[in-house]
Amino acid sequence: MKRLPLLLIVFGLLGLVFVGCKEDDEETKAIIKWRDQNNQWLSEQQARKNADGTPYYNMLVPKWDPSSFVLIHYFNERTTDPNALTPLYTSTVDVRYHLALYNGVACDSSTNINIYGPGVYRAQLTSLIDGWAVAVGNMNVGDTAEVIIPYALGYGTTTSNSIPAYSNLKFNIRLVDIYKYEASPETSTDTGE
Repeated sequence: MKRLPLLLIVFGLLGLVFVGCKEDDEETKAIIKWRDQNNQWLSEQQARKNADGTPYYNMLVPKWDPSSFVLIHYFNERTTDPNALTPLYTSTVDVRYHLALYNGVACDSSTNINIYGPGVYRAQLTSLIDGWAVAVGNMNVGDTAEVIIPYALGYGTTTSNSIPAYSNLKFNIRLVDIYKYEASPETSTDTGE
């Protein structure tokens, strides 16, 4: 008789483990489906063409990781002025932006920020996701661009606030100004004397 309650407890625990595994399995399937949908969309964006057959996006490959990239489409004519300011990795920039997931769901925007000017967000590039540093680091002050950041240069395989794991990000970014421009050591004219 004493074995019956013990057997019920063991079978009850096995049942809980099975149910827990089933829930984990469903969650894993949902994550894999989301990742695959994001990867499919990213491939479609890479293949996107202008009316004349040229690529819609330019691919920016960071020197520090030649296996990764960011896609960028400039909405303005890029200046050929060699003195046009482009931020360095250590620069603090003022931008306006809108963020959406691959499926068009809006996640974030600088619209309601009014500390540094209407809709202006200020940040040092080193404090942002790597994809932003790559994209904004290839913009001149005044540029407006659509930027696709693959999840590897975004929030990766973890969820961050309203952004699920494996999310490729679509930004519209305008580089308003470079608030603090850091000189790179190799271009500094300071001799230290």
